[in-house]
Amino acid sequence: MALQDQAAPLPLAGVRILDLSRVLAGPMCAMALADLGADVIKIEHPERGDDTRDWGVRIGTRNTSYFNSANRNKRSVTLDLQSEEGVQLARQLAARSDVVIQNFKVGGAEKLGLGYEQLSADNPGLVYCSISGYARFTPEAERPGYDLVVQGEAGVMATNGEAGQGPLKFGVAAVDMFTGMYAGQAILAALFARHTTGRGRHVQMALYDCGLMITSYYGMEALLKAGDPPKFGNAHPSIVPYGVFEAADGPLVITVGNNGQFQRFCREVIGRPEWAEDPRFATNTARSAHRDTLLAALRETLRHFTRAELLQRLTAAQIPCGEVLGMLDALQSQRTADAGLLHHFHDTEAGAQAVLAPPYAMDGQRLPVRRPPPHMGEHTTEIFKEVLQLDDNAIAGLRSRGVI
Repeated sequence: MALQDQAAPLPLAGVRILDLSRVLAGPMCAMALADLGADVIKIEHPERGDDTRDWGVRIGTRNTSYFNSANRNKRSVTLDLQSEEGVQLARQLAARSDVVIQNFKVGGAEKLGLGYEQLSADNPGLVYCSISGYARFTPEAERPGYDLVVQGEAGVMATNGEAGQGPLKFGVAAVDMFTGMYAGQAILAALFARHTTGRGRHVQMALYDCGLMITSYYGMEALLKAGDPPKFGNAHPSIVPYGVFEAADGPLVITVGNNGQFQRFCREVIGRPEWAEDPRFATNTARSAHRDTLLAALRETLRHFTRAELLQRLTAAQIPCGEVLGMLDALQSQRTADAGLLHHFHDTEAGAQAVLAPPYAMDGQRLPVRRPPPHMGEHTTEIFKEVLQLDDNAIAGLRSRGVI
């Protein structure tokens, strides 16, 4: 699919979002809305900026790999929210915004004068999103929320890894990321409802709530069985054979999803027609019951084929399959390039850089990276002139007093 110049306005063009959040869940939410066309103004502390400007691989003087992963398509303003002037400027920006996103500790925004009730009094149409660790109407409301803690508490770590292995976290901060995406959905729903009611809503998201959602069908199984489901590592709990297997020269994914595919797999791919006739393997239910016997024999058989040979045979037999690539290989693959999933840009401090492009495509076009991740405070002057109509003298005075 060839990518063309963007023909239609972006879906959220004209929507202004004030992003008071930091680290990952809130910034991921704001970035998703920015990808869809919203003008996101990210507020950062004048000295330290977002916490993630100090996490990961350094890019230039104040950007990092972690920060850049969650802040494309935004503009950065530095503002000291511990100062009265800083809070008043934030309130003025909120009054001119459609959405505010914050992840202060419960009660923190209210202490600053930036809570929902306070801001909606000036802007009744404001959609306000609070992200916390735990639901605000529970006894744990004031506990700080951290992805790894919630992965443990919500049972997510109990689903990962091989049988007999202890708790294992996701490779990425999945709870934070899911919370950001769920928050984005709720904000869009509130914006949609505003067209009818004229009023905003207070969207309240919690890491624990979203972490529990990740348990999905495993969670339902645990309730039905009154116990934790077994771990299967890279295998599937109810489909066999389905998982990561080793060929003579490396790993690949094989997913034999039904009985017809298993027949073709035995006869056309691995040359084991007798397995296709074996009653122990005739149905998926039977194969699941004899999982250990089948998989042991299959692993031995697959080691006699190269990965390329297996992938060619599996594709010809219409059995879903794929390579298992390292992260760098995946990012640099032709598949990634064809889909336009990397955006290359020139950073004025660090030179040639890249970020992931938005995952959204509409009308045959991938939504663009309009702005690379911002340098800290890069747009402070621009925003204050454009949105608040402050002049150079007023901005210089704020800067001299350390407010920006």
